[in-house]
Amino acid sequence: MSDPEAQTPSGEPPDASGGSPPSEGGVPQVLLELLAARGPSGYERAPAEVWSAAAGQFAHVSSDMVGTPLALVAPRHGYESDAPRLLVMGHIDEIGLIVTHIDDEGYLWFKGVGGWDAQILVGQRVLIDTRQGPVTGVVGKKPIHLLRDEERKKVADIRELHIDVGARDGEQARALVRIGDVAVIDAHPVELPNGRLISRALDNRLGSFVALEAARLVAQAGGAQWELAAVAAVQEEITFGGSRTSAFSLEPQAAIVVDVTHATDAPGVDVKDAGKHELGSGPVITRGSTLNPALFELLHDTAEAESIPFTMEASARATGTDADAVHISRGGVPTALVSIPLRYMHSPVELVQLDDVHAAARLIAAAALRLERDSSFAR
Repeated sequence: MSDPEAQTPSGEPPDASGGSPPSEGGVPQVLLELLAARGPSGYERAPAEVWSAAAGQFAHVSSDMVGTPLALVAPRHGYESDAPRLLVMGHIDEIGLIVTHIDDEGYLWFKGVGGWDAQILVGQRVLIDTRQGPVTGVVGKKPIHLLRDEERKKVADIRELHIDVGARDGEQARALVRIGDVAVIDAHPVELPNGRLISRALDNRLGSFVALEAARLVAQAGGAQWELAAVAAVQEEITFGGSRTSAFSLEPQAAIVVDVTHATDAPGVDVKDAGKHELGSGPVITRGSTLNPALFELLHDTAEAESIPFTMEASARATGTDADAVHISRGGVPTALVSIPLRYMHSPVELVQLDDVHAAARLIAAAALRLERDSSFAR
């Protein structure tokens, strides 16, 4: 299925360095902007605008009614008529908090938007987006000094936590914040040694960035024989809303979903259950019951041919990603899953190695460029 014409003039696969300039520390500027933008599930406009602005430099950009941005890369010259469509999808939402009650003392009570380990929230500073702008608060609970012995043994519960915005009373708090306002943890990206990065929302601004980069690499190569549709899906953490609507409306002939998976080189992780996926070992290609075998083989063979490091992961049932929605859209969509190893998922200090991010983008772009007009992934 290899097509020599799909390569850059040098014969080498397109490089991921152009088009997304790094910051002074080496992190692509667009990724830093995506991570800085606040966008819990259902409220993704800020990061979606960052993504769309970057995609607009090389693709035709639009957005659907639920807020998912789309970047279309046309097929290369001579293949435009009735070209098959490859969907590359990463979700752009993050977990957050939503205000459910403001009491007369001025404390805000909340629920999680997406899955939280409540212990992580205690003592965190948060930013609440309101119609008057962001409001800073801190997540509080009864101090450990005042807990009874039996209370100290209990795991924290979100229902026992509150947000303190420094209000004198309920009236002042309600003037600042309304029921239904959402918040994220106030944590900014920090670069670590060895090309590693910590930040909130790496799950899954990384996937949306990889979809963006893969599309840019294909555009840089002059297009593939297939049209490429890159999307940054909304609402993955709560309903798979963006992936459902995008897969339905775009009707792709194949799809590659990009998400994160657990890096298994952290203490306490059992590789016998999760597989061995160390930071720096490259993207993770998943095999499993709901995923398409031939599309997996395309990614596997592409990685080997292009000398892109990778590991493999097995999925016995649902993957817990947008792939679960995409593969059953309409009459079915052949779907693959590419993941990035990540430490400390769903926390303010998610940690990734940037080499793995760039390798994932190169892999997907190279696989897209290998597709032939008559490539079929029917089971």
